[in-house]
Amino acid sequence: MAIRMPRIIKKSSTAGDVPKGHFAVYVGEKQKKRFVIPISFLSQPLFQDLLNQAEEEFGFNHPMGGVTIPCSEDVFIDLTSRLSRI
Repeated sequence: MAIRMPRIIKKSSTAGDVPKGHFAVYVGEKQKKRFVIPISFLSQPLFQDLLNQAEEEFGFNHPMGGVTIPCSEDVFIDLTSRLSRI
């Protein structure tokens, strides 16, 4: 029996390519990169902490037009890889 793990789909294309059950976020300190991640991450406390930081920094006015996460790309990839194993 195979275990299906959620995965991060890193893309830099348009909003129309977000698969069902996923959403796009922008991550980075200076240059923002777009990541498409599973919506199941929204229920995880670690990801909720990132969203709270985003709210404190940007409020609801995100400069990229989507949710902007205020952390480095490396930290985000590390965190989401841990969430994928949960």
